[in-house]
Amino acid sequence: MEYMSQEGYDKLMAELRQMESVELPRVRDAIAEARDKGDLSENFEYHAAKREQARLLSRIRFKQKVLANARVIDMSRLNNDSVQLLSKVEITNLNNNKKMNYTIVSPHEADLHEGKISIKSPIGQSLLSRKVGDIVEVRVPAGLLRLRIESIEL
Repeated sequence: MEYMSQEGYDKLMAELRQMESVELPRVRDAIAEARDKGDLSENFEYHAAKREQARLLSRIRFKQKVLANARVIDMSRLNNDSVQLLSKVEITNLNNNKKMNYTIVSPHEADLHEGKISIKSPIGQSLLSRKVGDIVEVRVPAGLLRLRIESIEL
């Protein structure tokens, strides 16, 4: 079971609909067009379209499985006493006194450019269940980070 926000669930549903209603018919049309060109054994366009179809069907099955196991979190049942899924956390990197803001999300919603980090990432795991004022040490590929939790919001 995978917990996620309503926004993340809706985004995955939109991606799935896009793949099923737009991309898959486009690939099927490309296969039909390439098949009409004759000998399939030496038809590069046909083989490329078939590979694209297999890749797309694999992505569709993956998204369907994720959505089948997804549970949308009821935001009204969450509290901001400690860091948990969907918490907005302001932290200070004590190594360089730089402040950072992150939202802790499911792995399927993670996007560092939007400030969303996975609950399964090293930073996400180390912040989980911690409270405001706690100092956390996180081992990352660049070394050891010391982070202080400044605030927690929902």
